[in-house]
Amino acid sequence: MAGQARVTQERTLWVDYAKGLCIILVVMMHSTLGVGEAMHGTGLLHEVVAFARPFRMPDFFLISGLFLAKVIDRDWSTYIDRKVVHFAWFYLLWVGIQFAFKAPAALLHGDAAALMPFAMALIEPFGTLWFIYLLPVFFVVTKALRGISAPVLLGVAAALEIAPIHTGWTVVDEFAGRWVYFLIGYLFAAHIFQLADATMRRPALAAAGLALWALANGWAVATASPIAPFASVSDLPVASLALGLAGALAIVALSALLARFGVARVVAGCGHNSLAIYLAFFLPMAALRWLLLKTGIVADVGLVSALVTLGAIIAPLLLQRMVSGTPLDILFVRPAWATLRPARRKQAVAA
Repeated sequence: MAGQARVTQERTLWVDYAKGLCIILVVMMHSTLGVGEAMHGTGLLHEVVAFARPFRMPDFFLISGLFLAKVIDRDWSTYIDRKVVHFAWFYLLWVGIQFAFKAPAALLHGDAAALMPFAMALIEPFGTLWFIYLLPVFFVVTKALRGISAPVLLGVAAALEIAPIHTGWTVVDEFAGRWVYFLIGYLFAAHIFQLADATMRRPALAAAGLALWALANGWAVATASPIAPFASVSDLPVASLALGLAGALAIVALSALLARFGVARVVAGCGHNSLAIYLAFFLPMAALRWLLLKTGIVADVGLVSALVTLGAIIAPLLLQRMVSGTPLDILFVRPAWATLRPARRKQAVAA
């Protein structure tokens, strides 16, 4: 029984590892590119960011679709509450928080135009929060179209990704480029869990497969595209879809290996609290970058990028712990009144 419980825990734990790897890569990307732009240079983490570019967001969306099958057939009211209102609460709250920090500086410099993105935040996702703006769109569209056969949905979604579509509107462009991975996570969840299980059973073979994938992905990222305006082979239509899916599955396999051997548990901890990190990393990232650049105590771009990334991950976790159980825990926990049916929810909890 103990062995069976351990296996069950590993099968659940790898999902936290996967989410942890995803959120770390996202924070690293924003931190590293920001530092590089400010310091007019590049460092080691720029290479990591470039390597992860084909799969950094595909794996996030694939993991987000894994458990959709368990809730997609619920009534629309419950579904909208949990898959739309839930994320809308955090999006609007944190747009307001970022506005509170940015608006005074913009007004102080007389830059009223800089406030336009805040006014547009309801129709154009604001800054780093675009992911939780887009997730509810995926949830609603996928439920609305669930009567259509899976091959047709996948064909349309793949065509949208391959197109590629660049309208300048984040929702349209990112939906076109990412929906296919969300659908794959939803439609092939059982197979993805089987892949994780197989990885745990045959770790040596999985590690060899990951090494081959890393070589192929690295080559595609580093090799210039023969077709303009695509920068590298990894950006080419079809290739980007293949690399995005391969990379997302590689993250699944790597996460399963980490869970199998119980190493780097801090990554799983980041995954378990990935929403808190995602919501709050922007402010400590900007503050720490400013502090390090202002003092000049570290001159290496790579080291500054690493320090900013580390601080931007740790700070939200500390903040989440500090506000837990206080009125400020609404920063990371949706309050009972912010639901479609708060009275019913409160009654259910009391029961």
